[in-house]
Amino acid sequence: MEKRGLWFVGCLLLSLAAAACGPAPAASGAGSGTGTGAVSGATTVSDFTLDDVDGRAHTLSDYLGKNVILVSFWATWCEPCKKEMDQLQTLYEAHKDKGLMILSISMDEPETQGDARPFVKQRGFTFPVLLDTETLVTNQLNPRRAAPFSLIIGRDQKIAWEHEGYVPGDEEKLEAAVLAALGLPAQ
Repeated sequence: MEKRGLWFVGCLLLSLAAAACGPAPAASGAGSGTGTGAVSGATTVSDFTLDDVDGRAHTLSDYLGKNVILVSFWATWCEPCKKEMDQLQTLYEAHKDKGLMILSISMDEPETQGDARPFVKQRGFTFPVLLDTETLVTNQLNPRRAAPFSLIIGRDQKIAWEHEGYVPGDEEKLEAAVLAALGLPAQ
């Protein structure tokens, strides 16, 4: 019976790993694309300040009420995250002049935090990529440590949309949610 129990646990862990990057590097997978949608009973977000990969501080309240803010949690060990980051750059370029701000938050552990800056520089991302070295923001907004995980904060300062995982095509859902939050017609 003990052998069957271990087999079941192993199968369960493998299926979870295939669904999304999850909480640890060993669980990096294809991304699930699940958990998309408007947030019922939307809540406000506590203010935070994090340094970007170049050491510049960014405070959420500097953007609240002025911008629609897309907060994206990712990690260098998460392949779907890397694919989504490229899509975020495209989205940012298309809508930053309309009021979109992207704050991308690296959930890398101390062992991999040093990989974030070279990755960002190599890809040429122009939105702030922040380091949550003490996991304070991750614990508040993404306590399950899903990767990737995105949320949109509207100009009303409430969370309007959440999405966990990334599969090709999710960028269309994300852009539709951004346009809705910006008060722009769907394209």
